[in-house]
Amino acid sequence: MVTKGKEIYRGKAKSLYYTDDPTVAIMEFHDDATAFNGLKKGSIQDKGHCNCQISAIFFEKLKERGIRNHFQGFVSEREMLVNCLKILPVEVIVRNIAAGSLCKRLGVEPGVVFEKPVLELCLKSDELGDPFINDDHVLALKLASAEQLSEMKEMTLKINEILKEITSAANLILVDFKLEFGVQDGILYLGDEISPDTCRFWDADTKKVLDKDRFRNDMGEVTDAYQEVLQRLRRLT
Repeated sequence: MVTKGKEIYRGKAKSLYYTDDPTVAIMEFHDDATAFNGLKKGSIQDKGHCNCQISAIFFEKLKERGIRNHFQGFVSEREMLVNCLKILPVEVIVRNIAAGSLCKRLGVEPGVVFEKPVLELCLKSDELGDPFINDDHVLALKLASAEQLSEMKEMTLKINEILKEITSAANLILVDFKLEFGVQDGILYLGDEISPDTCRFWDADTKKVLDKDRFRNDMGEVTDAYQEVLQRLRRLT
């Protein structure tokens, strides 16, 4: 059993803590919620618990399919033990269906299904508002090596196919999602979380929104949406 130490980092929705093992950390999920690059702030009851549990289910199923990720086990219902990674400052976004900012930026009607996934890259920077970047930016700014960038994109496409299978079995549509990657001992791992905070999920029958868009757009029933996603995924385990 590891011992929880000092806080390493506190983000908008999670905190990371040292342990007595330098190779692992404890990630704690909070109920705090933000949107629009921190301009909107609030709290979603039970969000931390739901996101921790949902992320663990996805991480375990991805690991079964050969996707390296940082999840090692639970510490509590809203805390998980993870590899201590050096996170690369590049967010990889996958869009299967047009929604959110893409519609505003490119004038695409919401709900348009893409023939193949659209990958986007963002600089992980709260101060700059996570601006969109391309491969050349990543390499010029040395945000990741060419090999790391290639592996991240390859892993992301595999992850997308696996997550679509899982969510389809739970009668959910995986609209889009954001991933983060990190390195430990020179090996690339999937990190962060996979939850309604970082993904768009719609009910497959009704297209009801079951993610953080309910908070972003004041749609109500936010906690119910997170709990619904967790309950559906638990039925698959």
